[in-house]
Amino acid sequence: MTCPLCLNNDFQHYHQDKIRDYWQCAVCLLVFVKPEQYVTAQQEKAVYDQHQNSPDDRGYRQFLNKLLIPLTQRLKSNAIGLDFGSGPGPTISIMLKEQGFAVYNYDVYYANNSECLTVDYDFITCTEVLEHLHHPHKEISMLTKMLKKDAYLGIMTKRVIDKDRFKNWHYKNDLTHVCFYSIATFEYIAEYWCLTLDVINSDTVIFKA
Repeated sequence: MTCPLCLNNDFQHYHQDKIRDYWQCAVCLLVFVKPEQYVTAQQEKAVYDQHQNSPDDRGYRQFLNKLLIPLTQRLKSNAIGLDFGSGPGPTISIMLKEQGFAVYNYDVYYANNSECLTVDYDFITCTEVLEHLHHPHKEISMLTKMLKKDAYLGIMTKRVIDKDRFKNWHYKNDLTHVCFYSIATFEYIAEYWCLTLDVINSDTVIFKA
């Protein structure tokens, strides 16, 4: 067993609740769950099927704007992007298309079009996705290879602060969440994949290739 992000085998026990154990990598500081405690793909999809995200939901739009406003301020008017992990109710692509951007959707369960993963993009969005990834090293490597020079990778995921707050953190109670990132982890990602990191707000970061 190695860290799913940096592939290092130097990690230690971080926390235990009634359902799962959590481990922290000594190198990239990712907090993660081991594969033997993952839910099945069928159970995972059943959770996603219950999501009620919709472009008609004003509150959900406001939530997504935590990423989309700072991202679009960086984009050229003809930028083409990918929403990776678009989910059962794609909204980001609709919001960006309303502003004149071309956006494709990819989701392993709901928009599994592998051709979308063979294109180079001006930007890629991942909102509430990284925490679900079983192989973040593989998937982040794939995403960064799809970024054009000076392109952007926008990420939203809630962040690990410290052990004390992790104990009562609601975010870890979703059993489809298996990887948890901190600022230090994002700094590792930036250094390893040769990206520039911009911390936008409490759960949003933007990388530049």
